[in-house]
Amino acid sequence: MTRPLLGAMRTHACGSLRAGDAGTEVRLAGWVARRRDHGGVAFLDLRDASGVVQVVVRPDEAPAAAAIRTEDCVRVAGTVRARPAGNENPELPTGEVEVAADAVEVLAPSETPPFPLEGRTDADETLRLQYRYLDLRRPATRRGLELRAAANATLRRVLGDRGFLEVETPYLTKSTPEGARDFLVTTHLAPGQFYALPQSPQLFKQLLMVAGVERYYQIVRCFRDEALRADRQPEFTQLDLELSFLDEEDVYALGEELMAAVWQDVLGADLEIPFTRLTHAEAMRRFGTDKPDLRYGMELVDLAQVFEGGGVRVFASALEAGGAVLALRVEGGAELTRKQLDALTEQARARGAKGLAWVAVEALDLRSPLDKFFSDAERDGLRQATGAQPGDLLLLAADRTPVAQTVLGDLRVRLAAERGLVPEGQWAFCWVTEFPMFEWDEQAGRWDPAHHPFTAPAPKWADTFMEAPEEATARAYDLVLNGYELGSGSIRIHRADVQRRVFDALGISPKEAEDRFGFFLRGLAYGAPPHGGFAFGLDRLYMLLAGTPSIRDVITFPKTQSGADPLTGAPTPIPADQLAEVRLRPLDPPAKPGDRG
Repeated sequence: MTRPLLGAMRTHACGSLRAGDAGTEVRLAGWVARRRDHGGVAFLDLRDASGVVQVVVRPDEAPAAAAIRTEDCVRVAGTVRARPAGNENPELPTGEVEVAADAVEVLAPSETPPFPLEGRTDADETLRLQYRYLDLRRPATRRGLELRAAANATLRRVLGDRGFLEVETPYLTKSTPEGARDFLVTTHLAPGQFYALPQSPQLFKQLLMVAGVERYYQIVRCFRDEALRADRQPEFTQLDLELSFLDEEDVYALGEELMAAVWQDVLGADLEIPFTRLTHAEAMRRFGTDKPDLRYGMELVDLAQVFEGGGVRVFASALEAGGAVLALRVEGGAELTRKQLDALTEQARARGAKGLAWVAVEALDLRSPLDKFFSDAERDGLRQATGAQPGDLLLLAADRTPVAQTVLGDLRVRLAAERGLVPEGQWAFCWVTEFPMFEWDEQAGRWDPAHHPFTAPAPKWADTFMEAPEEATARAYDLVLNGYELGSGSIRIHRADVQRRVFDALGISPKEAEDRFGFFLRGLAYGAPPHGGFAFGLDRLYMLLAGTPSIRDVITFPKTQSGADPLTGAPTPIPADQLAEVRLRPLDPPAKPGDRG
């Protein structure tokens, strides 16, 4: 086993000492995690990156120890000895030994930390991020970085073994928006012109396939200037990879091999391979989302045959308009109060639904505001189609099919969590495949790419996708774990003529295509091989591996949900003279109420 590099100041790492080291003279260095004084003897818990060991100091023999405080950085020289019988600490790997100090030197004193660094802390997250360098001394926080490093090493090992070449692509590049805002970068070399930070290396990695690299990867930083949430940051890390001469099966096999290796190396867990596969249409039909959590049931039920042409007008109207009537069965949910049901209805409306109907199933009858409109056949059909038992609750959505699916899909996730239906310790991976090629932007009145405009159409739509864009499917796929999208990929368009036709379908004129993507189209004209790939969001993946609710817990220096950096204070205004170098000027202050224009 390779010994870690400790430097000249120490002979051993604190967390490495064991019973077999008793009698060994050591030099240690680290931070004082705790200090306890008992009858003229001080006990110091000395912490370094490897762990903690107890150091016993007699201040009369080591005078410098008298002034030592928590979190002081110190160096200790002494001898390892077995702890007295009964004083062992089984919770520490070093709990059988202690170090009797001969000398203690304070390398750097510490002020009192703004929050406890040992054990749990109730400190506000913004305060912890402001002092992130202290927060990272906490073993619980540091574990996220250790997990991340171990997983990255596994990914590199597997890809190296499979003949992938690690290639770095530019960070300063051309703005080619891929669905989110670009971060723009000025330069005094070309005032009034801008670089953009990449949302992904998409075009560069495809050009690497044109270059004959064939198997490329990188663990890369990407940037998106968009709204944030618990599992999103303005800068993020992804595993980006691309392969030539392949099909979807090659990507699925590689993705599964990578995930299995990471789970084995980091958690010691064996994943069941191959992963489940669902088409996008099936995922939406059964779970109301394209990132389904398969750890529990609660699948949606189609009630078209129950209510078509019936007396419940809102249901019949939705079906006549080509929409859907769907149900979500909540076992034991009849106990929910009216207030709780109203809250569910508000959630449905917030997602675009006109409303939400509910039916409580009782032993002999149904209880619902709509009950008087149900025929006996509809009551029986409702019970039979949903499998509802007395005590269950049925939530019904009647709307355009995507709206009804999404509304009940959201409620499925919420109610499963609230009712304790999500099993712990399970890893339910699945591939979601055959995504729509386009999606309609109602506000802009145009078709947008469902993934990105470089995704190849499914073979059956290769020549006809412009004739029925609402039906066309793409060779796109997502990897989903426990309800989270880990990443997306696709087989790419590798012919310039097909790429131009996709741009036409998206309303991108030939001139705009040349201005934005001319360098890329020229590359496709030089014998581009069939190729495809994937990008895994590593921050989100490591969040799930660590069992934490926020990606900020596995990022070294994260931003807040507003995009602010409490540590440095960024973003900040730039001095006027610095802006002038790139021909920009400060924004005028916002007008105050009552000011005249």
